[in-house]
Amino acid sequence: MTDLPLVAILRGLRPEAAEAVGFALVEAGFRIIEVPLNSPEPFRSIETLARTMPGDVLIGAGTVLDVEQVDGVKDVGGKLIVMPHGDTDVIRRAKENRMLCTPGVATPTEAFAALKAGADAIKIFPAESIPPHVVKAWRAVLPKDTIVLPVGGIKPDNMKPYVDAGANGFGLGSALFTPAMSVEEVGSNARAFASAWKALRSS
Repeated sequence: MTDLPLVAILRGLRPEAAEAVGFALVEAGFRIIEVPLNSPEPFRSIETLARTMPGDVLIGAGTVLDVEQVDGVKDVGGKLIVMPHGDTDVIRRAKENRMLCTPGVATPTEAFAALKAGADAIKIFPAESIPPHVVKAWRAVLPKDTIVLPVGGIKPDNMKPYVDAGANGFGLGSALFTPAMSVEEVGSNARAFASAWKALRSS
């Protein structure tokens, strides 16, 4: 989260493409990669990424819906659990397994419940329906050290209002990766996001 707090969401990734796509992201500076569990053979992709990426790259799963899936991610070497919702049982199982957990929340009530259950960060989802002025209002009441990551519809040119409102980073989906993109396209998109983030932090 220090240098490039951008989470690559590889929805639809196929296991045979995992290593090449992973290295394209790492070369662009990414250090957090999630494979949503509604992708083809997601546990194979997570295992491949966990085995082949550098040790400082955090690999995990998205769209984790139940505690059994948490255990499955751990078994293949994943260390991050990302959820579209705020199921406290899933959060607690992730923490029992000594994994990082970022649940999805859409209201302050959900955010506080997730943090109480042990969430390491909160995923504001879907960001399209939670604009920057709402994030700013949340920031006024959330604990100051809360890591806030908007997810949904994020592009290099619309990050600034969220950062100004208090976002700490972002989850990046189809603007970064789709299964139809070539590895070169993914790398180019990753570099564009990395450059946009660095420009924001230096301005």
